[in-house]
Amino acid sequence: SRCVNRAGGPDVSSFMIGDRVGGSTNRMVAEALAPRLLMIVQGAAAATPPSTSSQPQVMETNGTRCGEQILSYGRAEKVLIGGVLTALTLSTICGNLLVVISVCFVKKLRQPSNYLIVSLALADLSVAVAVMPFVSITDLIGGRWVFGQLFCNVFIAMDVMCCTASIMSLCVISIDRYLGITKPLTYPVRQNGCCMAKMILSVWLLSASITLPPLFGWAQNVNDGRVCLISQDFGYTVYSTAVAFYIPMSVMLIMYHRIYRAAKLSAAKHTIAGFPRDEEHEETGSMEGTGLQREVEEECSSRVSRLLKTGEHHQRRKRRNQSIFKREQKAAATLGIVVGAFTFCWLPFFLVSTARPFVCGVECSCVPLWLERTLLWLGYANSLINPFIYAFFNRDLRTTYSNLLRCRYRNINRKLSAAGMHEALRLVEKPDTIV
Repeated sequence: SRCVNRAGGPDVSSFMIGDRVGGSTNRMVAEALAPRLLMIVQGAAAATPPSTSSQPQVMETNGTRCGEQILSYGRAEKVLIGGVLTALTLSTICGNLLVVISVCFVKKLRQPSNYLIVSLALADLSVAVAVMPFVSITDLIGGRWVFGQLFCNVFIAMDVMCCTASIMSLCVISIDRYLGITKPLTYPVRQNGCCMAKMILSVWLLSASITLPPLFGWAQNVNDGRVCLISQDFGYTVYSTAVAFYIPMSVMLIMYHRIYRAAKLSAAKHTIAGFPRDEEHEETGSMEGTGLQREVEEECSSRVSRLLKTGEHHQRRKRRNQSIFKREQKAAATLGIVVGAFTFCWLPFFLVSTARPFVCGVECSCVPLWLERTLLWLGYANSLINPFIYAFFNRDLRTTYSNLLRCRYRNINRKLSAAGMHEALRLVEKPDTIV
């Protein structure tokens, strides 16, 4: 046989010839299929839609089972987002600095009731200085945390404490306004600097108590080197959101309702009652004509003098009532806008934060990153709104802002005193006018 050599073994040369024939056949098949395979690959690539920079793209996950997305933005998007976040941060810093400078350096504004506004401004200023810049950088690079695990705990502590102090300050201000309206004679006596200092200290200590548990092992923050997230422990989530938001919001709503009701009752009294009636008016009647003329003249002159004194008394009482009414109306309007802005800014964020561990689990967040960041910045925007709300309803703050922004530092106290005197004279000349 051709396949067996002389020694009875297989013919090696025949195998070599067979391999050569099979190799040439394979090469011919590969050369024939290669162009068709290349066309198939090119068609599949063309059918895939190209990614545009207008849609944030998922670059990678954070290494957890939830796979929180890390977003990628184009250059134009980064410039736009960076400009908006920088403007929001700088505006918050400038607005709250104006409040602190105005109250600290203007004598007329240095009143115990304004100390709470300073505490609110300092809390909002802390948010703008110590929190917003790091959140801005994190958002610009797609949500990846690049400041290390140790600073993650420090950052979360600062964020929670400053935001909670801002919310608690709003709550205490609403209580202060309510007591000032409902107890105008007794509360201002107790409203001294020592009392305000105790209230402010209580606000900051309560805010700090929310930040301590993750630092001492009750609930660990989520930080795997790529994301920095507050602890998702069920008990801690309920405790922190209740103390930081839900309880203060409930107190503010109750205070606003009571102030609004008091202002509404006061408005009804002014509309219906007019001048309060006096017993002396009721006693004034027609005199009998049987007396002597001299006694009649004396009696008339004495009654005229009493009527004049009564009229002055009524004018003073009316001006005092108008002042109380005006203060009630202003407090109701101011607190209503403050509560409305606060609820609009923070309620969506805390609703998501409360539901997140129950939906996603305690290991990470399954909320879309763009939604989480949008709601967070909406809450931060409340720190920008607060100083402008109080300035809108406070003439002294408006005047001080205007002078400071125009670099007119001299004679601010004298201008405020002159404006207050002008307002008092206007009320005396036109007591029926209520502003």
